[in-house]
Amino acid sequence: MNSTSSVASGLHAALRLAWGRPDGVVLVTDDRKTIVSSFWAIAFCLPTVICRLIMSWLITRVPADALHLVGREVVVFLLGWLVFVEVTHRLAPLLGRMERWGRFIVVWNWCNVIEGVLIVVGGIPGVFGAPAIIDQLCEVVTIGWALWLEWYAIRLALDVAKPTAAWLVLLDQSIGILLASLAIALTT
Repeated sequence: MNSTSSVASGLHAALRLAWGRPDGVVLVTDDRKTIVSSFWAIAFCLPTVICRLIMSWLITRVPADALHLVGREVVVFLLGWLVFVEVTHRLAPLLGRMERWGRFIVVWNWCNVIEGVLIVVGGIPGVFGAPAIIDQLCEVVTIGWALWLEWYAIRLALDVAKPTAAWLVLLDQSIGILLASLAIALTT
């Protein structure tokens, strides 16, 4: 499978999962080349990371150190991604799921692209000055959908119980929050 078809199948699988279709998990393979190619998802996610910052600045204002903040956000994003990959690689044998880790990471990587788009879409009403109730409702729905997608993908790809999948989502979010907090503390 070449890189283009690997990207296409990964995105197709993630979209199927986002619509609640469990067959999305079996649309990707777990060979080494597919696993490595799935990290192209990071590049697909970077525009949504930057877009979220720009959207928040449209509501507040562009800070004087905008480029520094973009750089910090990108570094935190990349570190959070890679730390979660490493932690799950170490946890998979403890969960008795090492044989499923490759496919899991492929699915998880591509689902992050869809999750990023969902978060951006949820913020659009606020950028256009929608009433607070509409803006917040859209954000809650899309953030909820993104979290559900991660949980669903983890549950199916690793074949773990619902609480275990929830714990892994919480772990992922905690890593991101911890890294963002450290980055802010170190740069202020």
